[in-house]
Amino acid sequence: MQTEDHYVNRSGWLRAAVLGANDGILSTSSLVIGIATANNTRSAIVLAAVAGVVAGALSMAAGEYVSVSSQADVEHSDLEREKIELETMPEAELEELTHIYVKRGLSYELAKQVAVQLTAHDALEAHARDELGINEITQARPLAAALASLVAFVVGGLLPLLVSIFAPLKGMPYYQYAFAILFLAFSGAFAAKTGGSGFYKAIARICIWGTLAMGLSALVGYLFGVNV
Repeated sequence: MQTEDHYVNRSGWLRAAVLGANDGILSTSSLVIGIATANNTRSAIVLAAVAGVVAGALSMAAGEYVSVSSQADVEHSDLEREKIELETMPEAELEELTHIYVKRGLSYELAKQVAVQLTAHDALEAHARDELGINEITQARPLAAALASLVAFVVGGLLPLLVSIFAPLKGMPYYQYAFAILFLAFSGAFAAKTGGSGFYKAIARICIWGTLAMGLSALVGYLFGVNV
C-alpha cells in the first residue's frame, strides 16, 4: 500500500522558502528601483542591491528564528504542563481525551475505548496531537526555518542583483520592475504547483502586491531625487 504525499506535509518548508524568495526578489528590486530613480549610477545601484541582499537575508533569518523559537517555547511549555497533568490527574485527562473524540463524532463508548488505547500507547503524544494540535508536521523547527529563509532570500535577491549589474542604466527602474514581476510570477507558480493551490490566483496575488511595493519605492526615490 503506497503512502499518500499530502500537500500539508510541505507547509513548513514551503512557507519559509516562498516567503524568503519573494521577499528577496521584492525587497531588493524595490530598493534598487528607489535608488535608481534617485541616483542613476551603476555603482550606487549595485551597492544598494548587494547591501539589500546581505542585510535582508540576515534579517530574514534572524526574524524567522526568533519567531519560530517563540512558537517552539509555547509548544514546549504546553507539553510540560500536559506531562504534569497526566501524572497528577490521569483520569481527568483520559476523560478530556474521550470528550474530544465524542465531539468529533464517535459514541461515548467507542471514544472511551480509543482514548484508553491511545493513552496506553503514548499518552503525551495523544494529548499533544488531539488536544494541543501539535504533531510532527506542525511542530516548530527554528533553525530549519531560519536556514530555509536565509537561503531562499539570497536566491531571490540575486536575481534583481544580476539585473542591476547587466541591465542598461537608462530605464533601470523599468527593467527591475519587469524582471521582478517575471521572477515573482515564477515564484507564485512554483508555490501554487508545490502547494496544490490555485495557479492564476497565486500569480495575480504576488504580482499585484509586488507592483504596489515597487511603485511606492519608485515614488520615494523620485521625491528624494527631486529634493536633493
